[in-house]
Amino acid sequence: MASVRSVLRPCCDIARIGAQNAYAPGVCISRRQLSGRSNAQAEAKGAAAAPRRKPLTQEQRDFLSSALRVNQAGELAATRIYTAQTPPIVNRHPHLRPLMAHMYDQEEGHLNTFNALIHKHRVRPTALYPLWQLMSTGLGWSTAVMGREAAMACTEAVETEIGDHYNNQIRTLIEMVTEWEAEGYDVGPEFTDLIKTLRRIRDEELEHLDHAVEHDAKKAEPHWLLTGVIRAGCKGAIWGPKPYE
Repeated sequence: MASVRSVLRPCCDIARIGAQNAYAPGVCISRRQLSGRSNAQAEAKGAAAAPRRKPLTQEQRDFLSSALRVNQAGELAATRIYTAQTPPIVNRHPHLRPLMAHMYDQEEGHLNTFNALIHKHRVRPTALYPLWQLMSTGLGWSTAVMGREAAMACTEAVETEIGDHYNNQIRTLIEMVTEWEAEGYDVGPEFTDLIKTLRRIRDEELEHLDHAVEHDAKKAEPHWLLTGVIRAGCKGAIWGPKPYE
């Protein structure tokens, strides 16, 4: 009868051979190696999935900074115009109170939007801030004193120029985005959101233009002179000397 030792020896030999094979070079894969492979694969996958963003040129950076700066100043001026116009206009024409409040509220919303963007992107506000406040307040008050038609003509002139101004910015941004997409770059949500924001604000400004025309802006006397002077002033404010932005 075979002894217990002789029966167990083959089992021990098999276990010993298995242990040797487990630690043989080229056969054993350690946990560290498995972890390293997994990390490398994850990094490669993440790199492949990461969006390609094209760095902005200095010219593009300057354009965006200037656009936000001018837009903020313009919306500040708009709120000051309506603030100065509202008391004289509403005193004479109480039925216009809801309209004046509606247009002011939208302009204030525009200003808040650009204030947030200026802060987010660390853009310096215009150095002419106090001047725009003074001039826009004077423009609003003087046209309101001239009468409802003159006040509406002021809105017509301002919003005509502002609508063109926003259209130019939107066109430039779309050209930038189209070029990036053609080169295979990812645009990212910031630029698409900015274009949507500018379109919304432009549409609301043009809505004010429609309101002004509906409320007899064309009847202001002399209409051509009043709107011409105001539009020229708006163009000067938008395209004025850049060193003083």
